[in-house]
Amino acid sequence: MTEADITTARELATHAANIKHLQDDMDKLVQDVNDIKAALFEIQKTLSEAKGGWRMLMMISGVSGTVGAAITQLAHYLSGK
Repeated sequence: MTEADITTARELATHAANIKHLQDDMDKLVQDVNDIKAALFEIQKTLSEAKGGWRMLMMISGVSGTVGAAITQLAHYLSGK
């Protein structure tokens, strides 16, 4: 083997090791992205449930305010003031 062959073999081994490290990093990155997607899905699900709860609470509050105002108007009308 010549010096050039040895240098080429050494460079190929170095490149192979670098490619292996890059592939490992990419595999970790893909796993992290999948974990983030799962977390975002859970957050979206929770916010969707909370939005429905707030709507129901606002509807009950509106109905309660309307009924309370009607009772107050009725009480004023019946008292003659």
